[in-house]
Amino acid sequence: MTEKFEQISLKKGFMKHNGGILFRNISETKFEFKSTINDNHLNAAGITHGGYLCALVDAGAGTAAHRSVDNAPCVTISLDLKFIGSSKAGDEVIGNVKILKKTKTLVFLFCELKSNNKIITSASGVWKILKIKPSDLGPGG
Repeated sequence: MTEKFEQISLKKGFMKHNGGILFRNISETKFEFKSTINDNHLNAAGITHGGYLCALVDAGAGTAAHRSVDNAPCVTISLDLKFIGSSKAGDEVIGNVKILKKTKTLVFLFCELKSNNKIITSASGVWKILKIKPSDLGPGG
């Protein structure tokens, strides 16, 4: 099921503004995403800002949750991150997501970010699967 990476930051918004995120499906329960660190992602110490890493995990893992439930809309309920290492401008950061469990309403997952083959962030999270009727989407939905 491995596919080529695709740019998922197509609409205006935070992730597109910050360089975008590339994503691919590995299997029904494994997904991968990546981004390259730019100067605007750095903190005063010259390493990638934790807030950017959090946003990257939220976007990548959220997309994995969404795709794991047949593209139903999902929203983050909780996201617990551990900052283990660092990255700097020019580094590619790769996220690996494993779906741990799905229920009718929730997706539980684990994610690791790596840079230069070293873990820099680990995260666990829970996403709520939204039950939206087509009429809730507005005109054309």
